[in-house]
Amino acid sequence: MTLDEDPLGPLDPDFATQFVRDDRRPRCQLYLISPLDVTDGFTDRLAAALDAGPVAAFQFRVKGVDQHEAARLAEPLQRVCADRDVAFIVNDSISLAKRLGADGVHLGQGDGDPREARSVLGPSAQVGVTCHDSRHLAMEAGEGGCDYVAFGAFYPTATKETAHRPDPVVLSWWSALFEIPCVAIGGITPDNAAPLVAAGADFLAVSNAVWGGDEVAAVKAFDALLNAG
Repeated sequence: MTLDEDPLGPLDPDFATQFVRDDRRPRCQLYLISPLDVTDGFTDRLAAALDAGPVAAFQFRVKGVDQHEAARLAEPLQRVCADRDVAFIVNDSISLAKRLGADGVHLGQGDGDPREARSVLGPSAQVGVTCHDSRHLAMEAGEGGCDYVAFGAFYPTATKETAHRPDPVVLSWWSALFEIPCVAIGGITPDNAAPLVAAGADFLAVSNAVWGGDEVAAVKAFDALLNAG
């Protein structure tokens, strides 16, 4: 589905030019997503990244391992986050989030309902939902009690296969109408993030832009961008 195929119909592209961020909303923040491989010293890399600048949350995202192994890999990373007061979010698995006592879970469209996550993880858990380029899915997620909605991929990304490419105007539309935060995801770097921040993103979710090179330099670059002006 493309943005134009959203059941709500196309958005006026001029909406973004008229958008003014509400001063009551916090500044856009950084949301790190793990690489698929979190072995071979990744715990130290995570600590270095979190010490390099403000990070709101870290999402643990591994594939192709059983829950026991995932929990073993997650536990040292969870301690690094806890020591720095960074929210530890588990990708896809409500049961793993429950097992770890994680701060929350991020759900894809096939990973369960936010109501289910809330009932299992409790009222204080952070529940996020992938909504691709669909305002309809985002509104459904909001009605389901999620804590944030994620739109993307805004740019080409090698982190995962994507079939959706929203226009940044969807961030403006969401931020103008709803208090629930929105996350921009997909191929975001310090060089291309500014339009997403201007459009109203509350969080930038990034992975390869940080872990694909010098994580300390990358976090500092994002910090400079997010705190400019």
